[in-house]
Amino acid sequence: MISTPPPTRPPTMPRPAGRLHRPLLVLAILSAVGVAVCIVALLLDPREILGQPAWAKPLKFSVSLSVYSVTLAWMIGLATRRRRLLSVLGSVVVVALVLEMIVIVGAVVTNTTSHFNVSSPVAALVWTLMAVSIVVVWLVTVVVAVVLFRSPLGDRARALAIRSGLVIGLVGMALAFLMTGPTAAQLNDYRGIAGAHAVGVADGGAGLPLLGWSTEGGDLRIPHFVGMHALQVLPLLVIALELLARRVAMLRSETVRYRLVLVGAVGFAGTVGLVLWQALRGQSIVAPDAATVTAGAALVVVVVAGAVVAIVRGGVDGRSTTAPERAVPASAAASGGATAAPTASEEGR
Repeated sequence: MISTPPPTRPPTMPRPAGRLHRPLLVLAILSAVGVAVCIVALLLDPREILGQPAWAKPLKFSVSLSVYSVTLAWMIGLATRRRRLLSVLGSVVVVALVLEMIVIVGAVVTNTTSHFNVSSPVAALVWTLMAVSIVVVWLVTVVVAVVLFRSPLGDRARALAIRSGLVIGLVGMALAFLMTGPTAAQLNDYRGIAGAHAVGVADGGAGLPLLGWSTEGGDLRIPHFVGMHALQVLPLLVIALELLARRVAMLRSETVRYRLVLVGAVGFAGTVGLVLWQALRGQSIVAPDAATVTAGAALVVVVVAGAVVAIVRGGVDGRSTTAPERAVPASAAASGGATAAPTASEEGR
């Protein structure tokens, strides 16, 4: 009696259907160079704006632009339809992001703020230009998401990772709009600023090093930051699972990878909701109350339990699909041990 387990192969890595968007890749490289320039400027320029190093914001945005540009270039390359439209829109994003970066660097050079500044007609015009560029980038990402929802992206796990990353990422990007309205304090004492990152305290207070996230109150930049990086985290998760599948046989099952990505997407969305809830209550990320800690612990339990269930069920499913032992005909054994032909189900795997 011999056992013939079903053959399994590691999944192949995702490859773009078309060429990566070159202007976006060029922008990513230039932004990476900008990161180095900003680091040098941080070391040489001691100025502060709203309590943070003057070049901290250009540094953060340079990193963000580089990562986003590479991501969008890759996603545009995955599309199997509307490639010309996406190519044009990718170039539009390049222009919008370059304008946004010019505004941010220009504000540092002139020793003023770039966001929410409407203290003069020129400042209001510049802020409007920046706001429009942000909306354009968001709308283009929506179009990319719609196209990729209608394009084949490989197996179910990969498709779920990319599409859920886009949905959560778009929600995270949209959370920036919560910052653009004037606060009650600004309406009562108008000083040329309309909008704020912080909740419950004024912008410019104590914050985390470099990131600047408030350590005194809520900060809407946190859910915005976490949410929009689902664009990278969830596709990286499925890529990691596909790489691990070369060594871990269980992960060669598309179903197991799909369930794990689903758990990851739910956990990521839950994290965005948690930090948004915390920020809207005016609570600092470094000082969570009992309710926040309890909700966070519950989320961790759900994610861990979901991952365990996905793995355990994968093991059970794998055993249940193993072909039953089949007797080798005596004549075959006598002639050298030739095995019987594979069943139809085995050939179809």
